[in-house]
Amino acid sequence: MSTIITFFTAPDDTSAAATLPSGPGRAQESLSFGNFDPEEAVVEWECLLTGGGFTDLVDAGEPRLVAGQDDDGCVVFALSPRLSAALADAERSRLQDVATSWAARRAEDGEAIDTDTAAAIVGDLADLVSRARRQGRAVYCWVA
Repeated sequence: MSTIITFFTAPDDTSAAATLPSGPGRAQESLSFGNFDPEEAVVEWECLLTGGGFTDLVDAGEPRLVAGQDDDGCVVFALSPRLSAALADAERSRLQDVATSWAARRAEDGEAIDTDTAAAIVGDLADLVSRARRQGRAVYCWVA
């Protein structure tokens, strides 16, 4: 289970990868959370928002690793363009539905994420993605 999760904006993969050693600095707009699996979460959110299949997304290499090794060390991965578009375009009520469904799925797997926290995570991330898209930037996630 991750303890530090920071979603952040960057102009490209190279800039995002440079955050690997210590995380995004103050130069990048970011959101920090903890205590959920962000790689699994972004795939679940994409499934819930777009109707895709979890296994299909994982088989397609989502989320796309930008830096690090997925062996309990720090990693940086990119949110897919499809997820970014879905988050940016979703109405608040749709984001609330996604958060509620995500919290229920996590509860089924023994993870306790209350609905209000889930709604804050999904809603704040949607806002970050919207701002990033307007600036021609992408959203990444640094995990430690």
